Parts: sequence; C-alpha cells; structure tokens
Amino acid sequence: MSSMDKVALVGNPNSGKTTLFNALTGENQKVGNYPGVTVERKTGNFRTPHGHKVEITDLPGCYSLSPNSPDEEVTRDALLGDIQGDDRPDIIICVADASNLERHLYLTLQCIDLGIPTVLALNKIDLAENAGIRLDVTQLAEELGIPVIACHASRGKGIVEVKQALRHPFPPVAKRSWSVSKDIEKAIHTLSSELSESHDHGAHALHLLADAAYLKATNLTIPAEWQHLAEKQISQLEANPEDAISKARFTRVKEICSVSARRQQAMELTASDKIDEYLLHPVFGWMIFTAIMFGMFWTIFSFAEIPMGWIEEGVGAFKGWVTPLIPEGDLRDLVGDGIIEGVGGVIIFLPQILLLFLFIGLLESTGYMARAAFIMDRFMSKVGLSGKAFIPLLSSYACAIPGIMATRTMESAKQRLLTILIAPWMSCTARLPVYFLLVGMLLADKPSWTQAALLAGIYLFGTLSAFLASWLLAPRVKGEEEPVHFLMELPSYQKPDLKYIAQQMGSRGYAFVRKAGTVILGLSILLWAMQTYPKPAEDSPAADNPALALEQSIMGSIGKTIEPVVEPLGYDWRTGTALVAAFAAREVFVSNLAISYSVDEEDDELESRLSDRLNNATWPDGRKVYTPLTVLSLLVFFVYALQCLPTTVVVRRETGSWKWALAQLGGMTAIAYIAALLVFQIGSLFVS
Repeated sequence: MSSMDKVALVGNPNSGKTTLFNALTGENQKVGNYPGVTVERKTGNFRTPHGHKVEITDLPGCYSLSPNSPDEEVTRDALLGDIQGDDRPDIIICVADASNLERHLYLTLQCIDLGIPTVLALNKIDLAENAGIRLDVTQLAEELGIPVIACHASRGKGIVEVKQALRHPFPPVAKRSWSVSKDIEKAIHTLSSELSESHDHGAHALHLLADAAYLKATNLTIPAEWQHLAEKQISQLEANPEDAISKARFTRVKEICSVSARRQQAMELTASDKIDEYLLHPVFGWMIFTAIMFGMFWTIFSFAEIPMGWIEEGVGAFKGWVTPLIPEGDLRDLVGDGIIEGVGGVIIFLPQILLLFLFIGLLESTGYMARAAFIMDRFMSKVGLSGKAFIPLLSSYACAIPGIMATRTMESAKQRLLTILIAPWMSCTARLPVYFLLVGMLLADKPSWTQAALLAGIYLFGTLSAFLASWLLAPRVKGEEEPVHFLMELPSYQKPDLKYIAQQMGSRGYAFVRKAGTVILGLSILLWAMQTYPKPAEDSPAADNPALALEQSIMGSIGKTIEPVVEPLGYDWRTGTALVAAFAAREVFVSNLAISYSVDEEDDELESRLSDRLNNATWPDGRKVYTPLTVLSLLVFFVYALQCLPTTVVVRRETGSWKWALAQLGGMTAIAYIAALLVFQIGSLFVS
C-alpha cells in the first residue's frame, strides 16, 4: 500500500457528493483528466484525525455501475481498475441521500460487491427526518456490514466522523448480502476461480455476469479471454444472470429499507410534494418559472448599478493616479488608453456576472433546477431533444464549454451531438458585457425593468433559436434512433448552501478577472498597438487628428478592408474590427471599442463615456453609426455568432471530429451575418 491512501467518492447525482468532497478537502483540490479520456477528474487531499494523509477522487455521479453514459463508464472503470495508469482505490466512500435511501442503496450494494472496503456517508439526514422517515443508522450498518455515518455535508455535520472512518486498519471487506439461484451462484464462483488464475482481484467475475454491455464491450483494458470465459459460463445457464442479479439486489435493498428506514406516515405528502403541486402545475408552474427568470434579469440590472458605479469610479481614479506618473508619450497612452481603458471596460461588468452565478447557485442548491428541467421536458421533446439535454443547455448560460462537457451524461450519441451543436446559442456570460452595453444604449432613458425585459427577451430569442435548430437538425444528424425518455430524480427542497454558492461565485469571478488580466489584457495591448502604429508624420494632417490617425493605422487598414463586408449590416470599420477581435473572446468587443473611441480628456464615467461616444459616432456624410437599428443588428449578431475559439476546440475534443467543430463555427457565423443583415436591411425600409 502506498504511503498515501486512495479514496474514491461515489454517489448518485443530487446526493450531495460534491458538497462532501469540498467539505473534506477545503482548498486542497486540483482538476485534470483521466488517462486516455476527456472526462474531468477532481482530486483533493486531507488528513484524518490520526494524521494520515489521504488522496480522494470525486468520481462522476452515477445511478449504478452498469453505465449509460461516458461519465458513468469512467466511474465503473475507475472502481474496477480498468483505467490504464490509474490504480484501484483503497477504500470507497459511497454517498447516499437519506431522504431517497431506497433509490440510492443499489449503488452502495454494487460498491460493496467490488470487494473494496466501503463506508456509507448518509447525507441530508435532516431532510429524511423532516419527511417523516425514521432512520436506524445502527441497524443499517448491521444489514450492510459496513460503517454508516450520518452527516449533513452542507453544514459540516459528520465530516470529522467520515474522516475517522478512514482510520487504519480499514474496515473489513463486507460479504455479499444477497444471493441468486444455485446455478448462477456456481457460475459466479467458477468464473471467479478462473479469473483469479489471471491475477484478477475478483470483482470482474461478478460484473461480467451482471452487465451484458460490459461483457460485449470491445474498448476495455481487461483481457478478451476473461470475456470469453464469462460467455462460456452464461451459455450454460437457463436464466439470464444480469436480470437475476439485478432483481436480487433490488429485493435486498427493499429488505434493508423496511427495517432501517421506516416512514411514519407513508401516505402523507412531504413538504416538497406539497410545494411541487404548484411549482410543477401545468399552468402555475410555467407562470412561476417565467416570473423567476424575469426576476433574475431585473435584479441583475437593478442591483448591480451601485457596485458597477464603484468599479467605474475606481478605474477612473486609478487611471488618474497612474498616468501622471508616466512621462508623456506612447507608454502613457498604452497604460491609460490601452491597458486601463481596455481591461476596465470589461471588469466593470463583474457585478452582473456574479449576480447571474448567484441565481444559478440558488436554483441548483434549493432543488428548483431539476423542476425547471421537468417543466421544459415536454417542450424539448417536440424538437427532438431528451429532457436530459436541459441541464447541459442551462449550464451553457454560464459558459458553453462546461455545458458541452456536461453532455457526457447523455446516453444517446445522436442527442448528445445535437445538444453540443446548439449549446453555444445559449447566451453565456461572455456575451453579457456586450448585451449590457448595447441594451443600455438602446434603452438609456428607460426604467431598469424595461432593460431587464429586453435582456430576458434576448435570452429567450437565443433559446428558441437553439430549439428551432435542433428541430431542423434532428432528422439530418445520423445516429441511433432511441425513444426520448426523461428520467430525473427530483431532490427534496432544502435551504441553499450559501457557503458552496459563495465558493462558486468566487471561483467564477476569479476566472473572469483572470481572463481579463491575461487574454483580454494581451489583446488590449495588441489592439492598442495596431490602432497606434504606424504613427503619422509630425507635419501631416493626421498628427493633430486622432480619428484620421486611427484610419491610417494597421487596424484602420484592416477595418477599411472589411468595411464593405460589414457595412450592409449597419457597421462601420471600427465595429467590424471589434467583431473580428471578438472571435478570440466576446468580451474583447467592448474593450476594443473602448480603445478605438478613447480621447485625451479625463472622465471617470467609463461606461457612460463609451456609450456617449458610440451614440455620437458618425459616417463621413454625417449619418449616425449607432442607430437603434444598428444596435439591434449587433444584438442579433452576438446572439447567433459562436465567436469563441476555445469552444470550437472543446467541440472537436468532445465529438472527435474537426468536421463538426468547424461546421459549427462556420454555420453559426453565417447565420449570424444573414440574420443581422436581414434585421438592418428590412428595418431600414421602415425607418427613414
């Protein structure tokens, strides 16, 4: 055994597994990928009360070790030791939701059957008690033959006890507590003996008999001879061992729950059931869902104004303090107009982004997110998507990259590809700085609720467009035709885990600031240089005319070249160059405009100053560039355009094909151009 014990953390989705992982490891976490696969691997370290150092891996959530998705396959393979370069864990912590024990214990039995010491962390114990479930933890431990720890991970209860359960020596391996017919038992024993000659640890024999898909898989690292031996044993049986073993486990789960988890009043509705009568109602449910979404956007616009003002004043004060310290010249212009203006023009939107993640965290933590998926399921099925696509698509509102990666939980390869292709049309947080700028310009003199309504409309427009694209693509995407079923566990309502939400907001906010301080900083410097050089001669007219000097710069030359392409959309060359730069990162659109429209005069009103300059920008003939029609055209363009090269790289990795990745990038760009063109040209027919 290594000096550091390896612990695997296993559990159903919504069991609180990740919350327990965070409580055990604190800040000692790192994220990587499993060897040979793209599934994310989260590991952490902590010490037991006895001072022993432990490495714990948070395995992807699964309902059983007979997987239906790539994520679940990784959990199975990690526990069986089938991942090359990755050893089996020394001990398993299996997390189960105490209020849904009968559904969660099946996975626990499978973990015990692996022959690895197992500890059951019985999470959300208070929810079970509130639901009228009387739990006998001691009886449950006796029935399973393993340590059982009652805990409430989000409140830090039971964490020390879980760590103590990992003391040396480990708990003994529990005996299998269920049985099947004599001939199948004999087949299990015979196959175990045969595989043990090949230095197997014993777990594969049972799994090969209990999972037909695993038996037939060709991408496993186990010897093909093991599969042949298992097929030989199965051929001698009259009954299907997979069905028999599954039935035996479910029967055992019911027996255990009948003596250790009794509901005092079985027919009484729980508090969650009573709430769901309204939140899942076919009429009231949609009304509440709509009200929640609108309230979220209204809050983002209204409550963020104060901290945005602080940031705005801080950026202005910082520029006013720094620039006088630098002698006049290019360096001062670079620092003031390039770096501070460029990065400050993006950082100012941090409060809205934090508020968005606050709402997403509240919806997830309280249990409403699963209800929202349930409400959307009927509509999604009409466009060829399974309800399981809702969570990846909802995650894409934060960022398309984790949303695309979340499709690994989907069983159907066809629907997984469909979800990946439409996920970038869910307006991510990278679009928010652009939306806030353009919506603010369009409704500058209107109350905040009208701005919130427009922002909500933009999100709805993008979402409906994604569903329309799915409906059109579904018949054309090749793949197996599977029934569209939606099965999702509805967790009990609970108080939000504010500590976890704060951690998520902090990590997301830090990621945004880090991006502003690296990618956007670098691009701001590059853009400033392209807009500054070559510098005009001292005796030329451009020397005293910043606008003319900008036109003669590298960026001006590029802009003038592409202006005929973007002018039909209502954009001038400055807007065109900002759009091109935004393909690296959407937020750069704002910082690019901030640099392009900078002036020498000092003004702390950074955002309003940029808006004023855009509103006052004119074509050579005196016409305004940023008319309401132009702003609408830009909004439509940003709804549809992919403009995120990292997303294209992730799509290629997840689909295994550059064809799909580049087709998505080119297709979304073409649709964005055509849609923006139609908005501006048709609108121009009605606006003089």
